[in-house]
Amino acid sequence: MNPNVICTNLSVSADGKNLLFAGRNTAELVEQYGSGLYLMDERRIRENARVYVEAMRDFFGEGSCPLFASKACSFTRMYKIVEEEGMGVDVVSCGELYTAKNAGFPMEKIYFHGNLKTDEDIRYAIECGVGCIVADCREEIDAIDRIAAEFGVRQRVMLRLTPGVDPHTYEAVATGKVDCKFGFAIENGMAMEIALHTLTKKNIDLCGFHCHVGSMVFDSDVYIRTAEIMLDFIAELNRDTGFVTRELDIGGGYGVRYVESDPTIDIRANIAEVADTMKQMTAARGIPMPLVHMEPGRSIVADAGITLYTVGAVKTIPGYKTYVCVDGGMGDNPRYALYQSAYTVVAADKMDEPCDMLCDLAGRCCESGDILQEKITLPSSLTRGDLVAVLTTGAYNYSMASNYNRYPRFPVIMVDGERDYVAVRRESFADIVLNDL
Repeated sequence: MNPNVICTNLSVSADGKNLLFAGRNTAELVEQYGSGLYLMDERRIRENARVYVEAMRDFFGEGSCPLFASKACSFTRMYKIVEEEGMGVDVVSCGELYTAKNAGFPMEKIYFHGNLKTDEDIRYAIECGVGCIVADCREEIDAIDRIAAEFGVRQRVMLRLTPGVDPHTYEAVATGKVDCKFGFAIENGMAMEIALHTLTKKNIDLCGFHCHVGSMVFDSDVYIRTAEIMLDFIAELNRDTGFVTRELDIGGGYGVRYVESDPTIDIRANIAEVADTMKQMTAARGIPMPLVHMEPGRSIVADAGITLYTVGAVKTIPGYKTYVCVDGGMGDNPRYALYQSAYTVVAADKMDEPCDMLCDLAGRCCESGDILQEKITLPSSLTRGDLVAVLTTGAYNYSMASNYNRYPRFPVIMVDGERDYVAVRRESFADIVLNDL
């Protein structure tokens, strides 16, 4: 097995030459659907979802469930898949909410996040019958109360709190520190003040609290430390007001393997550990155990996706470096340009050849920062027309894609055993000018 094949749904053809994804020959899929190309493994998505759904039901009890963080990969088919697997979803915009509604996703199982919701956003969410709005600022709470009154409803709301936990993750995706833009800090009294303010609102049903400390978490220590702080707050609020917290959202899911050095995580065992610890904590504080949510996104879809490119040029600058240039780039995966995210890259049609060429994988955008990965090794025989695969790209690739330089966005092709189908069609030039006047 090639050491760069880091996920169990990846393998190599019998002759050792071609990368197989979910058992399918990637070169044949490129021939069928064109290049560049997002591939998604439907069976892997479903398997990953079931791990969370079953573990949270088994260890936290009925009513506790994972919410798919749909910003990781938002398109109509995704909402249908996770709904079939028993997940709720969180959305962070009206665009994601509209997509979920278009998919027929039950509105009552949607949690609407975001640190700035306009009056129009709130009105649309309430009009759609969204299950819960996760409020992030005082102005938003006041707006929810006012707009809910217009509709004659009592809107279910959670408050987003910041517990001040450092997850030891990328600075760009750490979201639970006191000085981040999200939520109300517990340690400086903001959280208690806003909870008391919210409890005065006649048109808001405060059901609980939400927090999110960051992404790419590889063990349960972060969640346990977070839960302790959140449950201390919940217990204090209960003592002061008698308020009983019905729901607690402890944030995102676990990390994934982007490169060989990333660990493999036993998610079920980790959830069991968190659940057992939280039950002990609530008992010690004399408060009821709330329903618990997590928000896995990356760990549902990341290893269920790869991106395929065709090499256009191999440019060597003597004494400096070699660039392998492909028919994609920061328009279809901006994460390296944003925060130097590591990925594994392979030559999808030369898996049997030694990776003896140090190079940078470069995109075709007219931008010096359009680099997909630096200082990787690929076969020195690589030439125009060969295929390159970037692995573990199911999360935050399609969802962050843009039309920079007016390149059309790639299609999303779903693979399900011997079946493959278009989940999102390839954009055309006509699509790009569709809204131009």
